[in-house]
Amino acid sequence: MNLTERLDSVPWGRFHTVVTVALGIGWLLDAFEVTIVNNVVSVLKVQWHLSNVEASWILSIWFIGLMIGAYGFGYLADRFGRKQLFLITLLVYGVFTFLTAFSWNFQSMMVLRLLTAIGVGAEYSAINASISEFIPARHRGKTGATVMNFWPVGAILAAVVSLYVVNVLPPDIGWRVAFGFGALVAGSTALIRSHIPESPRWLITQGNLVDAERVVSGIEQRHPWLGKTQVKRHPGAPGNFWGQSHELLTRYPARVALGGLLDFSEAAGYYGLFAFLALFILPGIHVTNGFVPLFYIVGNVGALVGGGMAAALLDRAGRKLTVPIFYLLAAGAVLLLAMSTTTHAWTWVLAAFTLANVFATGSWISAYPTFSEIFPTHLRSTGIGLSVAIGRFGAFSAPLVLTYVANAFGMVPALMLLASFWLIGAAAMVPWYFRGVEGKGQALERLVTGEGA
Repeated sequence: MNLTERLDSVPWGRFHTVVTVALGIGWLLDAFEVTIVNNVVSVLKVQWHLSNVEASWILSIWFIGLMIGAYGFGYLADRFGRKQLFLITLLVYGVFTFLTAFSWNFQSMMVLRLLTAIGVGAEYSAINASISEFIPARHRGKTGATVMNFWPVGAILAAVVSLYVVNVLPPDIGWRVAFGFGALVAGSTALIRSHIPESPRWLITQGNLVDAERVVSGIEQRHPWLGKTQVKRHPGAPGNFWGQSHELLTRYPARVALGGLLDFSEAAGYYGLFAFLALFILPGIHVTNGFVPLFYIVGNVGALVGGGMAAALLDRAGRKLTVPIFYLLAAGAVLLLAMSTTTHAWTWVLAAFTLANVFATGSWISAYPTFSEIFPTHLRSTGIGLSVAIGRFGAFSAPLVLTYVANAFGMVPALMLLASFWLIGAAAMVPWYFRGVEGKGQALERLVTGEGA
């Protein structure tokens, strides 16, 4: 067997578990940051006398940083390797979220939030490329979904920190400790990631078969700390940033379209759901500030269930069925949420929100493994980054559009619009269902060169 076939035939071992946990924590940190800021923005608004527009920019600047980090660092991961980038991205995140704890005014917070988000956006590309390339084909779908299911864990952790740290300590201290906690988690994770080797598939694209053989042999012999191997990187000949992008758009336009539409749909739907919940639904049913973190904890338990369902189905039912079904169910659950708001009962709203979170989370968790595996190795991280960058436009614009519709026409029409965002992803899977490739159980190389590619 050749190197990639050997990599796909290795039984699951401790090494794969270490990779899954070490890379999954990147998604945990992203969710932690987003949730913590949502919980402390009202404190910052009072402390620094911010207007509503300034407070909203603390949230919106995050998506700009994610776009820059995902696309820009996606190219760098294809150019310089996965390992260097998933260590650098964690360093960028850890340093700047730690410095965020010392923000002294609105302007410093904005700069540091932007830089922190660049590090997290870079994680999207490096992590998903690495997971696709390390995990055996028969486990790739459920492992990719499991990695991303660290997101609701991070959201729950942030809610707990909000309850027992932010809400307990003095207002000027609590939010700073919360950001410092994120930096502590990042530092601990970096120690684990330092032992993960370079992707053998990336080494092969560089013509470095000797080191690729060394890494694959180490995985076969169940050596969990392969990162101690000194992997020499021979300079390959990848295109420059624009060359990589041009090759993606001209040779693989359908794959870029699928990745971009799936990510735009889920980002607009997911972030739109949470923004609308905070801005309109919870105030509309008079949920007190003290109960809000518990509301998110229950909702994210539903997210864990949805992510688990996606992980179980991707390698059984396949990508072509799992992804569109979750997107359609997410749209339907949002319509149920719209109906629940008319009751003005927090119990019904909580139940509907939790159900919506089940399918919303299952949607994007099934989507990422699907579009991460369809790009060739030398373009994979760039392709993921471009897809994520397109998606962040949805995350950025959806709350603004939903706010306008809610103010002009009411909550129910706005939630109907939110449901329609999920239909974009379902529609994008229709042509892929008939003409695209099915990744279930298939080697990555076959998805690019095999029948139907």
